[in-house]
Amino acid sequence: MGRLADAFSSDIGIDLGTCNTLIYVKGKGIVISEPSVVAIERGTRKVVAVGVEAKRMLWKTPGDIIAIRPLRDGVIADLETTEKMIRYFINKVLPRRWFVKPRMVIGVPTCITEVERRAVEESAYKAGAREVRVIAESLAAAIGAKIPINEPAGHMIIDIGGGTTEISVISLGGMVVTNAIRLGGDEFDEAIIKHVRNVHNLIIGEQTAENLKITIGNAYPEKTIEKMEIKGTDAITGLPRRLEIDSVEVREALQEPINAVNEEIKRTLGQTPPELAADIVERGIVMTGGGSLLKGFPKLISKETGVPVILAENPMLCVAIGAGQYFEQTKRGIVPSDSLYGNLD
Repeated sequence: MGRLADAFSSDIGIDLGTCNTLIYVKGKGIVISEPSVVAIERGTRKVVAVGVEAKRMLWKTPGDIIAIRPLRDGVIADLETTEKMIRYFINKVLPRRWFVKPRMVIGVPTCITEVERRAVEESAYKAGAREVRVIAESLAAAIGAKIPINEPAGHMIIDIGGGTTEISVISLGGMVVTNAIRLGGDEFDEAIIKHVRNVHNLIIGEQTAENLKITIGNAYPEKTIEKMEIKGTDAITGLPRRLEIDSVEVREALQEPINAVNEEIKRTLGQTPPELAADIVERGIVMTGGGSLLKGFPKLISKETGVPVILAENPMLCVAIGAGQYFEQTKRGIVPSDSLYGNLD
């Protein structure tokens, strides 16, 4: 019966990110890529909007509607809302009447606790999963980036998400060294907000900071200096105000979180066995996750470590793709079935 169920079941990979949720369905590829935001009625807790529509409501809702991000620092902060969000996305991509409940694999950071891991599994089961497995984000990202992780050689991968950064050295399908910190794209945004407030007495929101980071944000000096106009509230007068800011100043604002990521990468390299370190120097470091798209970040890491750094193809999709291919990879023996995390007993 189990094999029959597997044959008719949909295998789903989920990158349950702090900023965005991505869903991969076997045979279809990435079918959902939307913000991890849910808008609900304050009194009834009824879902009003999810994803893109809900994100547009952040900080702009009337008193009876609240738009929230149910995940913080890579973990679930609101279990009930996370379950509703997963269920909404699953219903959006699968037929309303499932003959067999889907199997789900969810990428999670290794820095989460056992309680937090079980909260992820519980949300998936309540959302309608038949079987749930959680996999380390860096291992899922390596699978999604098509790294030959089953080889007896060292591969380093850096996955920078919205709430966490995970650095791992992988060999023979398992993680030899892994370090994770609760710092990612959200902290980049917060650093920009703090800088603009302290230097220019201008209060800006998360969306403005994120747009500034994506448009002219950079980690390494460039020949061309870009400029962008932003709008916010004057911290002294309380009145709306415009400000032009350039890419050099944004890079200065991002120094603290960028340095923290660099130090964690160096620490991981220092913990890597010499033979595997030699492989990494030869093969390079692979970067995935939305944070890796910050202009000049791979170049900066390469300069700081002396190791070539490669940006994965479609870095934001790697975790979801890898999670979605997990069952197929374990069946073929490419990834051990007991790799890092198992299914909920």
